[in-house]
Amino acid sequence: MVSPGIFQRALGDDFARLHPMLQRRFGVGVGAGYGCVGTGIMTDVRPGPLWTRLFLAFGATRNIMFPERGRNIPFQIDNYAYIDGFGRETVTFVRTMSLRGGVRRRFDATMVWSDARQRVVDYLGTHQHLAVDLALSVTRDGGLRLVSGEQRFYEGPIAFRFPMLLSGRAVLTEHYDDARERYVIDLEVRNRRFGRLFGYRGEFTCTFVDGTDAPVTAKPYREERRE
Repeated sequence: MVSPGIFQRALGDDFARLHPMLQRRFGVGVGAGYGCVGTGIMTDVRPGPLWTRLFLAFGATRNIMFPERGRNIPFQIDNYAYIDGFGRETVTFVRTMSLRGGVRRRFDATMVWSDARQRVVDYLGTHQHLAVDLALSVTRDGGLRLVSGEQRFYEGPIAFRFPMLLSGRAVLTEHYDDARERYVIDLEVRNRRFGRLFGYRGEFTCTFVDGTDAPVTAKPYREERRE
């Protein structure tokens, strides 16, 4: 019997309510023995107001969001499952976007199931400095909805909860369009006081690849034990 992946553990019986193509996509796991590589177009990438660009530019140095905007941007999303250095099943979410002028931007995340927190924890960026609690649910049409919660910053002996007043709450939805045989994804990151910080909308198709590990290029440079 195949052990459930991190998303099936998070959703429990509701996992069966996902569209079959989303069950396959979010069934990625070491036990399942496969990963998922999606390719498509970001129809709209939308950063927040001008004052957010410095924050986003700093995030881009660690592959956490970026300041550029654009339409119809080619992108790839790599979802691989592997066991990290602390023995945790981990799933990569590496989004690579090819912007005008030959600029490439990445938005990296690695997700684990936390027994202690009883939820998926999302580590953002190349060094897993930021750990974010995720709440997952299934929409009426069999899509997946993800909402970010508490955020914690870790670096060496430094550890603190990141104040939401200075950060944003991400809401991501993904569904499968049967007519066009494509996945459709929409992300919006908003601050409750200052409004939108970052967002994108895109569509893509997937290739499912055998394997129980991730390429080095999809893994973080540093792993964080604390969840």
